[in-house]
Amino acid sequence: MKPTPEHNERIATMTFASVYPHYVTKVEKKGRTEDELQQVIEWLTGFDKSKVITLINEKVTFKTFFQNAHLNPNAHLIKGVICGYRIEDIENTLTKQVRYLDKLVDELAKGRKMDKILRQ
Repeated sequence: MKPTPEHNERIATMTFASVYPHYVTKVEKKGRTEDELQQVIEWLTGFDKSKVITLINEKVTFKTFFQNAHLNPNAHLIKGVICGYRIEDIENTLTKQVRYLDKLVDELAKGRKMDKILRQ
């Protein structure tokens, strides 16, 4: 599947605060912790827990969230299918970055070892 311009725009305007609780629920339901989720977010974006809380409180969009992020140089190693989209085939940079985060959360929830998730 290929993301449409409308899909890309919807992702760009979605707030991180609206999605974060779903990430927490997903990982906790599978026996992982919010601290592990935070570790994954920090690895990908450089945002520590206090910065993530600030961004949630400010209700920033994913566009703003990733504009302020310092993406990990190994983020390009995140591959596979998430939400029906093959990450390496996504052309829109922001959509690809959001799918990187989705994929990491999915791997965490599936019980993958942290060193594998963090591409170490």
